[in-house]
Amino acid sequence: MAEVLLFHHAQGLTSGVRAFAETLREAGHTVHVPDLYEGQVFEDIEEGAANARRIGFGSIVERGRAVAEELPTALVYAGFSLGVLPAQSLAQTRAGAKGALLFHSCVPTSEFGDGWPQGVPVQIHGMEADEDFVDEGDLDAARALVESAPDVAELFLYPGKQHLFADNSLPSYEEHAATLLTRRVLDFLDGVE
Repeated sequence: MAEVLLFHHAQGLTSGVRAFAETLREAGHTVHVPDLYEGQVFEDIEEGAANARRIGFGSIVERGRAVAEELPTALVYAGFSLGVLPAQSLAQTRAGAKGALLFHSCVPTSEFGDGWPQGVPVQIHGMEADEDFVDEGDLDAARALVESAPDVAELFLYPGKQHLFADNSLPSYEEHAATLLTRRVLDFLDGVE
């Protein structure tokens, strides 16, 4: 079974992120879900994004790195939206990564080094009409990652425009897409060696 380090999105460690982690645990995986906001949860994404800007995106990545340093290196790094920053950074830069799961976001691999690490599988999940994912360059970054590492990278696009569609505690939750995402994630984790 896989060991996963899952990072929350800009609204904080919501009950929906906790529920997603619990679903993975019920399938037999070990899941760590750190709170990078020290207990703060925000009602809407704008408030959460403002908080992330106050903290600083670099500080959020470093908080994620500090959590990872307390854990084994053989991890799958996962993140919801903002949480993709520490997840992708760790997957690209920390030796021993077993995989990465990037939900609702993806940044150019050049942000964290010279490209995607050889042999590290990655899934990227987003909605095809999500303005945050499409218009802010995440979709382009995801396609570039898949093109540069076609043997290990997969991009899954879902119909719709919701951003945080896999968090069942938010109005943006989309059950059909979230169910399919979860099934794909569980298949991915079952394949991690």
